Amino acid sequence: MNIRSFSAHGAPVIGYVHDDHDRLVAHRKRPAVVICAGGAYRWLSPREKDPVALSFAAMGYHTFLLEYSVGENASGLRPLKELAETVRIIRERAGEWRVEENRIAVLGFSAGGHLAASLAALWHREELKLGESCRPDAAVLGYPVITTGEHRHDESVQNVTGGDKELMELLSLEKQVTKRMPPTFVWHCTGDESVPVENTLLLTAAMQRAGVPYECHLFSGGAHGISMCNQEVETPYPAAAKWVDLSKTWLNKQFDYIP
Repeated sequence: MNIRSFSAHGAPVIGYVHDDHDRLVAHRKRPAVVICAGGAYRWLSPREKDPVALSFAAMGYHTFLLEYSVGENASGLRPLKELAETVRIIRERAGEWRVEENRIAVLGFSAGGHLAASLAALWHREELKLGESCRPDAAVLGYPVITTGEHRHDESVQNVTGGDKELMELLSLEKQVTKRMPPTFVWHCTGDESVPVENTLLLTAAMQRAGVPYECHLFSGGAHGISMCNQEVETPYPAAAKWVDLSKTWLNKQFDYIP
């Protein structure tokens, strides 16, 4: 496996790209997953980085970790532009990195889930000038921040909008879903006390109305920030750990991919 690194609008990206082998003709080109860790747009959680990237890499995907801007640098749509540019660069270099250019997914947790969902919902907006090359082909969201309304996660919303009312309206994603949003997989724990499960419920209701293909899994109890839900990330929760296999099965189906 090769490590590929590049910059997207100044944000570092680390890629785990499978080697090419003469005896693996069927896997000369592979789908890719771009991963956005959570952390309230204040920091990036390590439990949502390499453990996730290596798990999806082990399944046969090329994986890319985006170190998007956080803290005082998170406002002004900067993280969204960085993720859009990451997808564009991967698609542009698909031949070199043996990526299936029409099989690029974004995957995010918590605030990173908000970022991934933002690109999924907003990639086509003319005023944002993101463009077709930035369009993700699927999205996988774990306990995502979605709304800037009643059930918002205050810290995430404040960091990504800076309190700007127009940005708060734009980034309340349950209001931005259209049929142009790609297929989406989302999971959440009902016991999440940081990002209420209503965030996922608002999103799925909006996708249902818009006719966006989706799959949603809600797990009883649980907590926030549990990532792979195993001992490796020090948040073991076997019931919710099923999201990993469920999402992989779903993503393989979306991409018609046999690892």
